[in-house]
Amino acid sequence: MKARIVTGVLAAAVLAVSSGTASATTSYWVRVAGHFSPPDAFVASTALTYDKALVPPASSVQVAQHGTDSGMTVSMRVRGLVPGHKYGAHVHQKSCGADPEAAGGHYQNVVDPKRVTAENELWLDFTADENGDGRAKVHKKWGLRPGGAGSIVIHDKPGASGDRVACVSVPFTSVS
Repeated sequence: MKARIVTGVLAAAVLAVSSGTASATTSYWVRVAGHFSPPDAFVASTALTYDKALVPPASSVQVAQHGTDSGMTVSMRVRGLVPGHKYGAHVHQKSCGADPEAAGGHYQNVVDPKRVTAENELWLDFTADENGDGRAKVHKKWGLRPGGAGSIVIHDKPGASGDRVACVSVPFTSVS
């Protein structure tokens, strides 16, 4: 059995395991955890809040990706947001930046601007509970293209669009 661990800023870890045989299934896990900060904060973070009212500084996020040769699951957990608020969240193409648009567009399994749907993308919409905590999980029978996804953007409303209120960079991976 081979294992590879990569760590980086924002408590990120990637673990890929395969048994080394031709018929083996390869599995991988990615986990990221951190606290949101404004882009102009003294200490740089890869979890950024663009709207401090909807995603307060120091609120937290955890993202996990688990995949095999036959698909993947992406889950997200947030704490400290606005109780009762409905948020949208999607996997985006690039890493976060000071400009909310830096994360690019939604990651799409089949790249087609006319297919902005939950089936073709990774949507993680959630409603924050009475404590401001929220969870979302999505499973797809497909995996990500290498280098095709770099973040999860949280939007001010669920669905296909909305203002970008926060972003967390994620070192998404795929079976290669």
